[in-house]
Amino acid sequence: MLEKLDISLFSYINQGLSSDFLDFVLVPIRYEKFWIPFYVFLLVFILMNISKYYWFSLFMIFATIGTADVVSSRIIKPLVERPRPCHSNSGLENVILRVRCGVGYSFTSSHATNHFATATILFLVLGGLRRKWMYLLFVWAGAISFAQVYVGVHYPIDILAGTLLGISIGTIGYYFYRKWRNLYLNKKYQV
Repeated sequence: MLEKLDISLFSYINQGLSSDFLDFVLVPIRYEKFWIPFYVFLLVFILMNISKYYWFSLFMIFATIGTADVVSSRIIKPLVERPRPCHSNSGLENVILRVRCGVGYSFTSSHATNHFATATILFLVLGGLRRKWMYLLFVWAGAISFAQVYVGVHYPIDILAGTLLGISIGTIGYYFYRKWRNLYLNKKYQV
């Protein structure tokens, strides 16, 4: 039942929503190089707004993102071994492949895991500064994740699982960030 729903939703997004406009928007946003100006902006924003312990903050943010990638790509994908919808052994026909089909497995989506982990930890670390704008991080992660289904390289359930995994890892990363930051600040300012 769940697998049929997953395949039906995949077909609707990949084929039913097919349009030149969505090709123009969704294909490029899944590439890292497209987001370089945004990443530079985030780095500058962090450096300008977290002056007391920005190196520690950057380390924890990158450690969280790295952990998300390792858990999704190196642990879960090899355990589950679900073929991508664009692979010939997926059993699907008429998949519209708008990008190169990856050689790895499909479940969980590392794009979704990494971007939602990034959005979550940045939201929690920086959220007090501009909370209403920080929600856009989740729109950003969601758009990139949705694009993975649209281009034909992931099923919706891969995205959902990657989203939940990314939010969980981002939250755990923030827990350690707070714990170690408070420990560092308490030691630094002890008399």
